[in-house]
Amino acid sequence: MTIRLGVNIDHVATLRQARGIFYPDPVQAAFKAIKGGADGITLHLREDRRHIQDADVYTFKDTLNVPMNLEMAPTEEMIGIAESVQPTYVCLVPENRRELTTEGGLNVAGQIELICDACARLGEANITVSLFIDPEKSQIDAAKKCGATTIELHTGEYANASNGTDSSETRAQLKRVVDAADYAHQLGLIVNAGHGLHIENVQAIAAIPVMNELNIGHSIVARALFIGMQRAVEEMKALMMAARKELTNATT
Repeated sequence: MTIRLGVNIDHVATLRQARGIFYPDPVQAAFKAIKGGADGITLHLREDRRHIQDADVYTFKDTLNVPMNLEMAPTEEMIGIAESVQPTYVCLVPENRRELTTEGGLNVAGQIELICDACARLGEANITVSLFIDPEKSQIDAAKKCGATTIELHTGEYANASNGTDSSETRAQLKRVVDAADYAHQLGLIVNAGHGLHIENVQAIAAIPVMNELNIGHSIVARALFIGMQRAVEEMKALMMAARKELTNATT
């Protein structure tokens, strides 16, 4: 089983918005990422429009030659935009205007009616819906109940552990992701993952047999400052594919 890489280009737009000008262009960054092996492009239209702008979303829809994954909060405004744009995928995420980045998974279990309605409306627009959730069985069960076909497991706690805490905590957080992925797969859900992944910690997540796609942004954009976007994506994709190849070799 292969594994896909979705590249999040939000932070290219962050740099652009720092000056409120027209460069660097997220679309050009996206095409460099695609040339490097990205299987899809992810962008998060936040309610405060801190990086990606409405015009970007429509431009990406008109120009991308790979699937677009639109991350957004499950609000009336955002659902309306998604219905208009009709991206290939929508990933519903929690949002707090004071946060630096998404701090955790969507509490699907605590807002079943809202998420079920959002999934139904987006489904009617022929959009595949993913729910960004913590690796917890209660949230996976709730995602299944809401009719989502795909989940994206929040890997932030694993990433924080692998960035310097003791190895037992890293192993515990990795097992949490592995167990959640296996459980979701048994329920018939497609399993993606993302948040905080970089070249030092990505392979353990890529090696999870049922993992379909990893969405990675900040670390790729940061790496691109030194080696360029295409090479940064090539490097990440190569690490992911090597982990998957090692897994295949181990099971044959």
